[in-house]
Amino acid sequence: MRALVADDDPISRLIAQRALETLGHDCRVVNDGAQAWDAFRSWHPDVVISDWAMPGLTGIQLCRNIRASASGGYTYFVMVSSLGGFDKILEGMRAGADDYLVKPLDSDLLEARLIAADRVTSLHRQLARQQTELEGLNQKLTAMARRDPLTGLGNRRALEEDLDQLEARVRRYGHRYCMAVIDIDHFKSYNDTYGHQGGDEVLQAVAAQLKAHTRGGDEVYRYGGDEFLCIFPEQSLATGALAVQRMRIGLERLDIPHADSPTNMLTFSAGLAMLDPGHARSTSEVLKEADEALYRAKELGRNRIVEAV
Repeated sequence: MRALVADDDPISRLIAQRALETLGHDCRVVNDGAQAWDAFRSWHPDVVISDWAMPGLTGIQLCRNIRASASGGYTYFVMVSSLGGFDKILEGMRAGADDYLVKPLDSDLLEARLIAADRVTSLHRQLARQQTELEGLNQKLTAMARRDPLTGLGNRRALEEDLDQLEARVRRYGHRYCMAVIDIDHFKSYNDTYGHQGGDEVLQAVAAQLKAHTRGGDEVYRYGGDEFLCIFPEQSLATGALAVQRMRIGLERLDIPHADSPTNMLTFSAGLAMLDPGHARSTSEVLKEADEALYRAKELGRNRIVEAV
């Protein structure tokens, strides 16, 4: 263990240092409380063995500082004093000390305290590792809860959370967003013809194409069964339509067969709408406009992009 000895008495310091080094511990010594506090913050020892009465910063004050600090890990604190009495032991413990030794130091008693210190600090390190692992798992679970397991895109929960933030940015900072609702044409008949496994593979292929044609800051979500939603920050309807057109052409180039499609290949239709500070509308109203534009795209024969009026 790393042990810090703080004592203004050179003889007591030397006794403690030799005992610690004989027991195989990494030891540093300082001669007052202020130096001990600096050494603690820079070195982060596992155990501090501190004299009670020191100039500048007493052992009690040093102990309180250590307990109040946000330093990683737990430091075992042993208070040392020539003053006996249960009242002094209680005062030290109430200040945060873990143990108490009376001068002159007895090497066997010191070794016993160090054994206890090793057990306590090891347990704290184990608990800290478990806490870190638990936090990591919680982060992974949170991320998984926002992801569609089939396509890897953001799911409906992620979309709802992000839309709330978008609406706040529009109102507070004046940002604007173009939204596109995309629907795979004749997907039900594709499932009926090629089976649900084939339908899942198509959903994954479409998701990959949409993601491949996004730019920095763009987001793609799985909006429903065979529907996707794209968000393009700081884009107009015209530039948003160009982005979706690149996605549409990219899907055409995959040349995925679809017997019930007029083109004999898989296509999609899209409807676009704007969320901007110039129009006082909620995200749900903008999504409704995009859905209506998508409906018009289907009425016009599908495999096309329609902007909200």
